[in-house]
Amino acid sequence: MIVSTKGRYALRVMIDLAEQHKSERVPLKEIAERQQISQKYIESIMTLLSKNGFVDAVHGKGGGYKLNKKPDEYKVGDILRLTEGSLSPVACLEKGAPECSRKAECRTLPMWTKLDELVEGYLDSVSLADLMR
Repeated sequence: MIVSTKGRYALRVMIDLAEQHKSERVPLKEIAERQQISQKYIESIMTLLSKNGFVDAVHGKGGGYKLNKKPDEYKVGDILRLTEGSLSPVACLEKGAPECSRKAECRTLPMWTKLDELVEGYLDSVSLADLMR
């Protein structure tokens, strides 16, 4: 599993919003400056986060973004699954993958399954609150 730039940046943006401790929205420009990420790239991430209910977005003057929940209610695994699609180490363990014809005799499947459980379990045990300063 390699986490893409999109996944890493999404985590940075979510942590940034969590650290603001504001009830009002944070402008995209401020997030981009603090995180040293282009506004255009962050816009695509924020659109994804907003459409999936992770953040509340208001466009235009006085607009910006804020978290919809408390930082301890966001799990890193959920954010990465949204941005990455899958955290599975092999294609046959991805959600909705067709069953492999070699499944019955696959000697490595138990290892990949255990790795998948460990990674998912760990990432689901870490919250945004855990990552805040």
